[in-house]
Amino acid sequence: MSSIDIKVHHVTRVEGHGNIVVNATDGVLEEVRWEVPESPRLFEAMLRGRHYSDVQHIASRICGICSIAHSTASLHASEAALGVKVSEQTRRLRKLLFNAEVLESHVLHACCLAAPDFLGAPSVIPLVNTHKDVVVKVMSLKRLAYKLADLLAGRKTHPISCIVGGFSMLPDLEKLEMIRDALIASLADYEALVDLFKSLAGEIPSFERETEYIALKDPNEYAFISGDIASSDTATVPIDQYRSVTNEFCVPHSTAKYTKNVRDAYQVGALARFNINHEQLHPKAKDAAVELGLKAPCYNPYMITIAQVVEAVHATEDSILLIDKLLETGVTKEPETAEIQAGCGVGAVEAPRGILFHDYTYGGDGILTEANCVIPTNQNHNNIQHDMEALVPTILDRPQEEIRLMLEMLVRAYDPCISCSTHMLQVRFK
Repeated sequence: MSSIDIKVHHVTRVEGHGNIVVNATDGVLEEVRWEVPESPRLFEAMLRGRHYSDVQHIASRICGICSIAHSTASLHASEAALGVKVSEQTRRLRKLLFNAEVLESHVLHACCLAAPDFLGAPSVIPLVNTHKDVVVKVMSLKRLAYKLADLLAGRKTHPISCIVGGFSMLPDLEKLEMIRDALIASLADYEALVDLFKSLAGEIPSFERETEYIALKDPNEYAFISGDIASSDTATVPIDQYRSVTNEFCVPHSTAKYTKNVRDAYQVGALARFNINHEQLHPKAKDAAVELGLKAPCYNPYMITIAQVVEAVHATEDSILLIDKLLETGVTKEPETAEIQAGCGVGAVEAPRGILFHDYTYGGDGILTEANCVIPTNQNHNNIQHDMEALVPTILDRPQEEIRLMLEMLVRAYDPCISCSTHMLQVRFK
């Protein structure tokens, strides 16, 4: 049996830089490793010394794809620390804004980054010729999500209207109603995407590895920006106990920290959310899950992409309902200032890639003194490593290029935001 020597520098169609290393001789696996060589991001240090009114704007720059998630987690942490209570109007607007990011991000990953693997294409570009109708629908769906974010946040990414306690700018209700009508029409496009991925079911690897799944859990809804920390293995805990769940640690081959809870690793993201919260999906999303053969519990990490398609349908339905409520009640200007007090607070949201934590400490002058951010992808790195260790021995008899592709597809399935996850810097003093 020939040797296997795989060195991928860097995996394509993901955000940031990640490497895959596999070595095997005569059918004996010697090494399999998921490496993160990305330079550390020191955003926690950038946040320290900043006034609470500036913190969200800086935190949103951690990621250009998940800027709304970081903004929302940041606001929740600041509000918890400062003792600020937000109105039902603000909660609805934040949920609606969050849905916009979920829609844009999931459509981007499922259709532009993951789908080419299932269709035998190197990127989304050739699909313009082979699947033009689908590509046009995808671009239309992304554009609609951007319009919704722009209306609520003041621009498509890095929101400027989100502030502690609420919003500095409120949406025009006529424009909001127009977007509602467009969202209703877009459900037909999502049906087309469901049909596409249903037709590709045979191209999704059948690999399974049972692991722990962690996500927010809210008894009242499919959780994205509220709830406690739920695990498929243990009891639910409040978000301010996140350190007891994440248990971050460093490994020599990664500039991103790893995490683990009761097992050696755990998974966060769309599949984890589906496994924990699937009963709270809206009706059309439940129908999409059935159509796509997604059932809980699902232990196949390649099905993360399918779970994202289901969540996109859910977020569309949810957005329509939220807009209906906002149109019914109207929106009114609210106070923009918070009463300054010293305190600590944790904010947690379900970013498209999984549960995200921001932990802040403020002094009595409203200046941030400590910050800690635990990113979804850094929680998934350890699980990716364990998936690879379980997968590779089962496919060593296949051609090297097929092994390489399956490993790249595995990494892409997690939809990693690698740059965001690099928060470790080791300094050696001589």
